[in-house]
Amino acid sequence: MERELLLECQRNDRNAQRKVYEKMAGKIYSVCKRYLKNDEDIEEVLADTFYKIFTKISQLQNPDIFENWAKKIAVNECLQKLRSQKMLHISLEENHMVSSETVENISFEKDILGLLRFLPEGCRAIFNLFAIEGYPHKEIATMLSISEGTSKSQLNFARKKLQELLISQHI
Repeated sequence: MERELLLECQRNDRNAQRKVYEKMAGKIYSVCKRYLKNDEDIEEVLADTFYKIFTKISQLQNPDIFENWAKKIAVNECLQKLRSQKMLHISLEENHMVSSETVENISFEKDILGLLRFLPEGCRAIFNLFAIEGYPHKEIATMLSISEGTSKSQLNFARKKLQELLISQHI
């Protein structure tokens, strides 16, 4: 992101904010879609994320890390949304069976990110945080108020479930 554009955003320049939104909306939307299933929730979190970006942009010390900073805000907003809906309940006992019929309906989504939506909310969040965002288990445990062991168990559960889905689709 251009330094001057970010400085203009810090001065609450609406045109600069619009340009930043246009450049980043797709990327932030993709982050939100990895965590949330409901389009209305995604749109709400997208709006909340940009609100927070533009109200906190003066705290950004290094404009070179703007994109990562913005994505981190989006992740935190998604987790907050899941917590508020009590969808972040983590349990290995949950039986989340996915029928082959359901999976066949997503034949156009033959990638892991497309299959993530079939994971339970809690383990999908942990998979995203660990495998995609790169957070260590200790930090995930702190973020989600769970133990490191639970984080590791849920990651393994997510990997096994994704592997089953991939095998069933011959991907």
